[in-house]
Amino acid sequence: MDDHDHDHDHDHPQYSELSEMDARVRALETLLTEKGLVDRAALDAVVERYEKEVGPHNGAQVVAKAWTDGEYRRWLLEDADAAIASLGHVGRQGEHMVALENTPQRHNMVVCTLCSCYPWPVLGLPPVWYKSPAYRSKVVIDPRGVLADFGVSLPEDTEIKVWDSTAEVRYLVIPARPEGTDFMSEGELAGLVTRDSMIGTGLVHAPSGAAR
Repeated sequence: MDDHDHDHDHDHPQYSELSEMDARVRALETLLTEKGLVDRAALDAVVERYEKEVGPHNGAQVVAKAWTDGEYRRWLLEDADAAIASLGHVGRQGEHMVALENTPQRHNMVVCTLCSCYPWPVLGLPPVWYKSPAYRSKVVIDPRGVLADFGVSLPEDTEIKVWDSTAEVRYLVIPARPEGTDFMSEGELAGLVTRDSMIGTGLVHAPSGAAR
């Protein structure tokens, strides 16, 4: 399967269909807008805030700091709420966070099997595929197959652990730092981290020619 740009929603048909609830919400939004009861500009402003100001780049900042600061990494794994809040990333849907560290021995993936619980302050709005029944059901029974759908292949001896988000706890995956990035600054490293890698459906790759 060809590699995809994992900063955007994936073009995987089985994960891109709107759920019945999403379809109803969009229909209601259209109706309210047409009747003048909802300001389209206000809605767009909210969406833009979560996509650009409160979005995956916040989580990427957390990951990059964990990669470069051993004390922060330990704090993040012990008390994710406090460590994340120290960087200013707090808000609704970001309470009771748990950080999961990927290693050569274990790869973590996140799902919400009941609905679409998701850590907005560090990842922004959830992608459509994350909310789809296909993803929510398949990742539990065939996580390695889901990774293959996203173009990710892991060694057979790597354990894949799936974590189910709830209203009480939400997860942030700390992906493995790619080799050949020792010379990169924290800001440069943050630019490598994708939304999917913080859900566990993607990996972080070093830029071309990174090794020196």
